[in-house]
Amino acid sequence: MNWFHRRYCAGDKWNRLVNATLLPAAVSGVELGDHVLELGAGPGLVTAALASRTTELTAVEIDPELARTARRAVKKFPHVTVVEADATRLPFPDNHFSAVVCMTMLHHLPDPPAQDRLFGEAARVLRPGGMFCGSDNRGVGLRFHLIHLGDTKTVVPADTLAGRLRAAGFADASVRVGSRIVFQAVAPIHEET
Repeated sequence: MNWFHRRYCAGDKWNRLVNATLLPAAVSGVELGDHVLELGAGPGLVTAALASRTTELTAVEIDPELARTARRAVKKFPHVTVVEADATRLPFPDNHFSAVVCMTMLHHLPDPPAQDRLFGEAARVLRPGGMFCGSDNRGVGLRFHLIHLGDTKTVVPADTLAGRLRAAGFADASVRVGSRIVFQAVAPIHEET
């Protein structure tokens, strides 16, 4: 992320938006369960907002400086761990997490194949029936483009997202488009034979 983006995503305005609008919309109707994984923690504001919603939270962030900032943001939560890792190659076993949350970071991946790898990894690490949910920016408007000057901005086309999630291994996926793209997908439940 560029300097301005780092500053904005660590500020009070973003924190209010995350807590009042973005996170509630993404997790609406979702039982997160006992061990949640957050993809793309950034400076940790979403991580802090998620902390009260589960008994164990693991957040991954690829950028070492942002991972350090996120650790400082959640140091008062002993059940939260921030791991420096790549969300497209997660260092966790299969069927490990009860839910995976990804808030406004998909457009920071370099290309659609990287986004698809992230979707596949989310499906892999989820327990059967676990939920993958989150939101992303629609990528429209001058403000979005100004904030992302010198930044990666691979916007996810909302009309392809549900199909891409199913192709990554999810049993079902729903996408809502308003001011943001909001998605929820469920990991398949494999029945015993």
